[in-house]
Amino acid sequence: MAKRDYYEVLSVTRTATEVEVTKAYRKLAMQHHPDRNVGDADAEVRFKEVTEAYEVLRDPQKRAVYDRHGHAGLSGGAGPGVDLGDLFGDLLGNFFGGGGGGGRRQRGGPRPGRDIQAVIDIDLVEAATGVKKSQTVPREEFCTTCNGTGAKPGTKPVTCKRCGGQGAVLLNQGFISVQQTCRACEGRGQIITDPCGGCRGHGRVDARRTLEVEIPAGVDTGNRIRYAGEGDAGDPGAPRGDLEFVIRVRDHKFFHRDGHNLVCQWPVSFPQAALGGPIEITTLTGQKVVHDLSRGTQTHEVFRVFGHGMPNPRGGRKGDLLVQVVVETPTNLSPEQEELLRKLAETTKTSVSGPRKGFFGKLKDLLGGDAPPTTDEKK
Repeated sequence: MAKRDYYEVLSVTRTATEVEVTKAYRKLAMQHHPDRNVGDADAEVRFKEVTEAYEVLRDPQKRAVYDRHGHAGLSGGAGPGVDLGDLFGDLLGNFFGGGGGGGRRQRGGPRPGRDIQAVIDIDLVEAATGVKKSQTVPREEFCTTCNGTGAKPGTKPVTCKRCGGQGAVLLNQGFISVQQTCRACEGRGQIITDPCGGCRGHGRVDARRTLEVEIPAGVDTGNRIRYAGEGDAGDPGAPRGDLEFVIRVRDHKFFHRDGHNLVCQWPVSFPQAALGGPIEITTLTGQKVVHDLSRGTQTHEVFRVFGHGMPNPRGGRKGDLLVQVVVETPTNLSPEQEELLRKLAETTKTSVSGPRKGFFGKLKDLLGGDAPPTTDEKK
């Protein structure tokens, strides 16, 4: 039977992040785990399929090869049992440094923990002032039952016979010898024959870690905060991976960001726009700033309030606040106000319409005769 697309297996998009891939895998693995589906052969097949998909999509190198070449790239594209990601890396290592790896991690030693990533959502005010957020993230910890070895207490892993404990095997590809991670022990050099019941031989268990994250003022969407050694646990004796938080700033209903500047619209009355004078502006952080509006300001004109934009997280001056004026047209005028505006229109030789007529008044003008009497006229 042809293999299903790995993204389809995990029900994620091809642009899914490592966090999204891991979350999808854990949900499906728990659903189809053989221990929860005793005697269900189909569930066991689905569990293996989900695990296989996850092992590829969580690894950046394998995922890149799969995206370019599909299943063939991982299984047969470079000869029987050869992973293209390993093949290319080892070829470079043999030509530019020899000794297998080309600057990559030497196989056979304890593997460091994986890096993990999480998203922090903040609002624009928090981005402007800086904030401390308490964040809980899932990560892997050492199994306390086996102390991370994966072997049942009282037993020990045995040396892998296929690689002799080296964690890698040498494959001959024509005239080139290529070193590849041993698939029997997955590069560990040892095989667990009697797995620990607490972690099922994995050596690590799922846990949760809570941190107080200091977010500096001026951050923007896509900025990252990295905590070394706060990622998944590695093999015993190997360092932990790192934890990276990605900042995502929510949109504000009034202020909009343009680099380090902020942009907003501010309403002013017709007399204010015509005569000019001081107006009070409220900034993103609630400060009151007085600006002297120029006489004859037109709607959509922009003025700048210096130093009231976003801070620069790397230091330096703050951005500015750019204010776009919106002149409000008066409504519900009193007779006196309407008369004043008509006099103003006369002095500026501006044509304006007369008082608004009702429906029957307009009908009378249209017919050139008498309109039907209104209710008041009948009285």
